[in-house]
Amino acid sequence: MGELDLMHMWTEMGWVAKAIAIILVIMSMISFGVAIERIYTFAQARKQSKMYAPQVAKHLKDGRLKDAIAVSSSKNFRYSHLAKVVLAGMQEYQFQQEAGGNLSREDLVDTVRRAIQRAAALTANDLKKGVSALATIGATAPFVGLLGTVVGIINAFQGIAASGSGGLAAVSAGISEALVETALGLVVAIPAVWFYNYLSGRIEYFNVEMDNSSSELLDYFIKKTA
Repeated sequence: MGELDLMHMWTEMGWVAKAIAIILVIMSMISFGVAIERIYTFAQARKQSKMYAPQVAKHLKDGRLKDAIAVSSSKNFRYSHLAKVVLAGMQEYQFQQEAGGNLSREDLVDTVRRAIQRAAALTANDLKKGVSALATIGATAPFVGLLGTVVGIINAFQGIAASGSGGLAAVSAGISEALVETALGLVVAIPAVWFYNYLSGRIEYFNVEMDNSSSELLDYFIKKTA
């Protein structure tokens, strides 16, 4: 019976209300699509980084820089945020060593630090891909639903004007339309906000991990060049 009522309500909606409902459905699809993709990517990043860290640490401890670079550039760790940052630092260090430049220890470490910072900034930006859309959807969906509510109320008053009376039959269609649009806006916004807060927390955690790994790599190079 509920399905029939919804179908009847849909057929009774004006084109403006239908357009608003379609926009809200599209926003919901985008929200869930971004959330699922990011959750999968973050899960892979965490999993691969846990596998990556001990392997690269062992190579560096043994002084095998080329092996550490080979591991970092492996496709097995393409989702790892740590691999991207550490790889940039090791490649810059190797390049400076092979170039045979006359950089002092401080300049060499500073050059590696800048390479790591650039890689960390790019990786952090990549981690945030699509997350801003969740914030936008979470903030605007209630207002889009409110617009549908206003349209529904307008239709209710039009029903009163058309019937010449203020009976329930004259306003029920417009009121129902307004309430459905309001509920739809909230249904879209609430999960988007939840997803945004969760993913933002994961990004902050990854940023801390990248900072710690960068500091450890710089300490390794400082000791190596001492």
